[in-house]
Amino acid sequence: MKKLSLLLLVVGLSVQAQDKPKILKEEVVRIETELASDKMQGRAIFTPGIDSASVFIEKEFAKIGLSYFKDLKNYRQDFIAKGKPANNVIGILPGKSKPEEFVIFSAHFDHLGTDDSGTDKVYNGANDDASGVTAVIALGKYFKELNANERTIIFVAFTGEEVGGFGSGFFSKNIDADKVIAMFNIEMIGTESKWNKNSAYITGFEKSDFGTILQKNLKGSNFNFYEDPYPREQLFYRSDNARLAALGVPAHTISTSKMDSEANYHRLSDEVSTLDLDNMTEIIKAIAISSESIIKGVDTPTRVKKLRNN
Repeated sequence: MKKLSLLLLVVGLSVQAQDKPKILKEEVVRIETELASDKMQGRAIFTPGIDSASVFIEKEFAKIGLSYFKDLKNYRQDFIAKGKPANNVIGILPGKSKPEEFVIFSAHFDHLGTDDSGTDKVYNGANDDASGVTAVIALGKYFKELNANERTIIFVAFTGEEVGGFGSGFFSKNIDADKVIAMFNIEMIGTESKWNKNSAYITGFEKSDFGTILQKNLKGSNFNFYEDPYPREQLFYRSDNARLAALGVPAHTISTSKMDSEANYHRLSDEVSTLDLDNMTEIIKAIAISSESIIKGVDTPTRVKKLRNN
């Protein structure tokens, strides 16, 4: 038995247990390729391109069979930003025994739009942040099939992150932050981290024990979560997790982006061909496995110190 257990540990994340749902590279490639395609026109807020991306995400949520958020009649959370209509896309899996305790998986689906000055006109945003949205959709399917969430899971694609966090700002004002147990914000996971494959970092690692819980759940695997190696960049405050973290939620961003050397960051060259989709699939698997004790109500991360009064 000891030899068998050791063998299973060595295998790591590359082979998932037979009784668990599969997160397939083919699905990751399909979703990522669609979101980062030229027809999405760079997904800038207030454009037809981001509307197309929203419709695609809504269809994926419907295919999975997610429920609607609160009293919404569909997956769109509509609001007005800068005098114009905008929307987040939200789907939920109601919790079995703790439905009033929420775990959020999020990413932003907007990007920079187009630039007509050159031959390549579309800011495809394959890594930033079609990769994160792909993960959210894949995790929605995984947890729906797993059917073991004691807490309610909220899957949300935010709009307007690139221009001020409009989507996460509106969302945070329309949810009881005290009921949010944890937030897994996923931002730019399509390239290898500074530690190479099978690794990612967690922003604001020191602000709660969120990261140590994830590390514990991955013990014995070949995947590692690290502390944010770019403290000068203040990444904890630069993504959609910041709005709920300000309210005390252990809301952290998971990323692999090498912020000191990411060649395609906010450039027209951020295309699917630049991503390591095998590694990205393994990262999504790692997020799924590392989050399960929180999803099942076994672990509850400590709260983040509020940045402002609610």
